[in-house]
Amino acid sequence: MKEAGKEPYYVPESTPLHTQLFNFQKSKERVALVVDEYGDILGLVTLEDILEEIVGDFTTDVSDSSQDITPQEDGSYIIDGSASVRDINRSLGWKLPTEDARTINGLITEMMEFIPESSVCLKIGGYRFEIMQVKDNRVKAVKIFTA
Repeated sequence: MKEAGKEPYYVPESTPLHTQLFNFQKSKERVALVVDEYGDILGLVTLEDILEEIVGDFTTDVSDSSQDITPQEDGSYIIDGSASVRDINRSLGWKLPTEDARTINGLITEMMEFIPESSVCLKIGGYRFEIMQVKDNRVKAVKIFTA
């Protein structure tokens, strides 16, 4: 009996974006499994992921991102955990780290190395984060104070 799927397409984790974009085009692939130097699977990358890294988030309406950020009277902001770190940096002129995470939830869990509970505070860069709501193993809302 023949398998229903085809052989997975693998890419090394060190492949630069422009090279992988060219490789996707050449091989007519849209999805690849990312592997480390030992062949262990680290994750999945898609053509859309690469295009969004290059040109920004093109699948979401720009007006949606402002709904993720709610200014407070005390100068802080309540931000949805699924909000893009890059969009927040762009909208508020901040410099949150963007190397390891795409969302605020990802940034927090990356820094803490676990899923926090509500009312936990942490500092990332010059910003103080207060976790307001955690649901379904992810940060749903966070209050961020600038330095």
